[in-house]
Amino acid sequence: MTRDTLEQNQIPVYFVTVALAIALGLLAPSASQHLELLVTPAIAMLMYAMFLQIPFLDLRQGLSNGRFMAALLLANFVLIPLLVWSLTRGLVDHPAILLGALLVLLTPCIDYVVVFTHIGKGDARLMLAATPVLLLLQLLLLPVYLGLMLGAQSGVVVAVGPFVEAFVLLIVAPMILAVLTATLSRRSAVISRWYDVWAWLPVPAMALVLLVVIGSQIVSVVRDIELLAPVIPVYIGFLLLAPLMGALASRVFTLPATAARAVTFSAATRNSLVVLPLALALPDGVRELAAAAVITQTLVELVGELAYVRLIPALLRSTGRPPAS
Repeated sequence: MTRDTLEQNQIPVYFVTVALAIALGLLAPSASQHLELLVTPAIAMLMYAMFLQIPFLDLRQGLSNGRFMAALLLANFVLIPLLVWSLTRGLVDHPAILLGALLVLLTPCIDYVVVFTHIGKGDARLMLAATPVLLLLQLLLLPVYLGLMLGAQSGVVVAVGPFVEAFVLLIVAPMILAVLTATLSRRSAVISRWYDVWAWLPVPAMALVLLVVIGSQIVSVVRDIELLAPVIPVYIGFLLLAPLMGALASRVFTLPATAARAVTFSAATRNSLVVLPLALALPDGVRELAAAAVITQTLVELVGELAYVRLIPALLRSTGRPPAS
């Protein structure tokens, strides 16, 4: 099997993995505790593998595409937060679920969104080049959004320490290692070979993360499904309306079809796998339901992506506009 073949077949790999994770979690619930221990290292490995694919050293390439970046930021950090705020007002009496929903819906995806963008005939290279900006801005703005949308009346106290620890372990350390690896690979044959080996690993690493994340949490989702019921309409509403936010932002900046599709996929695809450890770092009275809410969004979103890859190209047809610049 070639690397291209693996990447071309990654979506079936992910869905088979999700099915296996659900079966494993439900048929062997005692294994979920062991799988949960693997969540943080598995996500750290995935982030390192993904960061190696992100052109941090060529960041100006993504930033130089002004209209695309403006539309992407408008969609993800203005329109989507407004949509999330309006959709989640019915959850104010369910603070744990509200927090989980906010964590996942306010953070744009930086990993498999590139894959779905490519399959959905969007500009995957633009999407990939923009991921460092999306990552840095969501880390800066998430605390602001949470403070505004949770409010003092929620009764949820979020300790800063566990969030900082998760941020360092899952974002900062893998990012620094990836940048160092990319830099040194240009000077060292050994590091270059290491870099080439890791180029194969994003798909297996993503599959591993899906396995341990869903396998470790699916029992909680099934057990608490009645408590989680209020958030499911929120996720379905987001699934239906988020692409329209991306399309609107693209229209404002008159993007060509492929760039508009990339913005739309970004607006509709969330960063659930990365924010799950943040949910697991919450206080005891909140952690389980918040984490289950994050996993529920993942399951809803993966089903929605199957529709997106067909509907988004149809929604945003080529109009012969010049490339974004």
